[in-house]
Amino acid sequence: MALTVQPSLLILVSQTLLAACHLPGTSDDDDSLTHAPSVLGDVLVREPQHLCSVIFLTDDRTYNSFLISVTGEKNFSSGLSVFEVSAGGPDANVTLAQLSQVVGEARKVRQASWCVTVVVVSDDLAFLAAVAQWSLKSGLLVWSTRLLVVTRLPLHHLHVLHNTFSITNSMLLLVEGASKIQRCSVYIQLPYSPRGGQALKVASWTPHRGLALTSSVPLFPDKFSRLVHHPTLVVAGEVYPGQTEALVDDPQAPDGRRLVFRGPAASVLDYLAQALNFSYTYIREHDGNFGTMLNRVVWKEADIALGPFVVSYSRLEVVDFSWPLHVGVSKILGGRGRPVKDPWSFLFPLTPLVWVATLSSVLVLPLTVLLLSSCFSLKMADAGVSLSKIFTYIRVLLQQDFSTSDEWWWERMVMLAWMMVTLVLTRSYSGNLLALLAVKYIPQPYQTLEDVVRDPSVKMIWKANTIYENYFRTSTSGIYREVGDLETKGRVVRRPHSEIIAALDTLVRQGDHVLMDMDDNIISLMFDDFLRTGKCDFYKSKQGYLCFLYSLVLQKNSPLLHVINKRVLDLTEAGFYLYSLASGASATTCAYPPIKVTVNTALAVSDLWGMFIIVLGGYVVGLLVLLLETASVCIQKSSDINSSNVN
Repeated sequence: MALTVQPSLLILVSQTLLAACHLPGTSDDDDSLTHAPSVLGDVLVREPQHLCSVIFLTDDRTYNSFLISVTGEKNFSSGLSVFEVSAGGPDANVTLAQLSQVVGEARKVRQASWCVTVVVVSDDLAFLAAVAQWSLKSGLLVWSTRLLVVTRLPLHHLHVLHNTFSITNSMLLLVEGASKIQRCSVYIQLPYSPRGGQALKVASWTPHRGLALTSSVPLFPDKFSRLVHHPTLVVAGEVYPGQTEALVDDPQAPDGRRLVFRGPAASVLDYLAQALNFSYTYIREHDGNFGTMLNRVVWKEADIALGPFVVSYSRLEVVDFSWPLHVGVSKILGGRGRPVKDPWSFLFPLTPLVWVATLSSVLVLPLTVLLLSSCFSLKMADAGVSLSKIFTYIRVLLQQDFSTSDEWWWERMVMLAWMMVTLVLTRSYSGNLLALLAVKYIPQPYQTLEDVVRDPSVKMIWKANTIYENYFRTSTSGIYREVGDLETKGRVVRRPHSEIIAALDTLVRQGDHVLMDMDDNIISLMFDDFLRTGKCDFYKSKQGYLCFLYSLVLQKNSPLLHVINKRVLDLTEAGFYLYSLASGASATTCAYPPIKVTVNTALAVSDLWGMFIIVLGGYVVGLLVLLLETASVCIQKSSDINSSNVN
């Protein structure tokens, strides 16, 4: 049978089999490597790649000649580390202290290596159990680390190592026989197998046959890619926008009903359960706190936390994150104001540049004509005529009549062109103005965090015990520091996830509170409110902040992580999660509500007070000019009277 494993692992297995299966006890045997060529011929492949470093862990009483034979026979180009611990001494605490120190050093080797295979050689069951315990506790045995335990203990004595063998990438090499060893067997323990269950034999070695696989399972198999025993995992979940809970009938449940969640993350979990062959049960604390859900995994009360959770450095120290489900951008959710008409809408039909060009033409064009007329007539026109020509162009712009006098032909052509320009301009203005007067604007004042910070009348809602809250409080500069300072100013309201919907009704809808949340959650909140009320009363900001990765959470060093990552990556590349977020045509009903609405109502003074201000301003200016002219005339008459009296 062909052997399909990594070449570097074959070297290690062959070396182990060579030494262990030809060493009678602990004595040195000159003929121990007699069958070395045959064993190597069975297990080695062409051009082996020495990528994995090897770590040997043994006690001071077992297989000393084994280590000498192995290290002397082969060249470990990727590194070899040998650790020996005194076992069975008078002081067990000293032995455990030495073992914890040795395992810590071995972990440093693992962190500095591309890949590592740990070989534990001992006939002391207490020593093997202590190595397993400390290796799991320190993080030496993660899934990428391969473990090979070599011992002469009977298989039924090794049940204490059941948990270690089942959750790690490990194999047991059992040396069978007494003095003249005739065979060796290789076993693995399938994950989630019942305690005391029989280990699976995957290979055997004899001097005549060499190394041969005894099942379809290869050496160091990926045994978590399909869970044979169909375990039931515990999943911590919580209700939040976009994810709901329900109780469904289940005869196997204790009370006949089972808690289920529905949402994009729950759909991902359903796919993983089918792909990896496991079932699951949900637990929920009903406190609306994502931190409690995360603690369930930290305390190993749950295998998976549904979330999805934001990936952060502090969380990575206590849990593992799956491959990101998606990248989320945070935005501001605010209450939409009531539709209002802009009193300055009569200025909107023309852009500021057009207004400037029009007013400039009214002044520059008649002055140019006057200058050219003076050049052709060789005499300066009086002030009255010049002022009359200027007002003529203004009268045309205002669609008033005017009388013509003797003018040059080119002056009439200029006037004709000006009349055509004003005709197009005024017609366009009147049409656009009519349309604008029928449009109401819906205020959306808070588009950036700066808008929120600078308006003292608005407060911000923080989700309690979330990454947002921690980020604002720990920021030391920039706009996020200013947002964090709002808490000390009494402008922050903290709410758990379960109370966010209530906060929308009582706080955000009034317009004096805003909520910062992930874009997808905001869309879900707006859509759920639309289903309840039939109206789109909220808006989200155009500008986004705080781009985060969102993932499922697993226990630290969980052996499920690598297989879940492969499946989640496939889902991400296929767009499954994004499709689940956007499922349903109505999901975007209120995602991008219009900021303008058309109405057919009578205009009121409140809609046109901007124009009345312009008219009133014109009256005030005209009155001031009249008073100045009257005062000037009075002063001039008084001066004339005084002059006549003097004469």
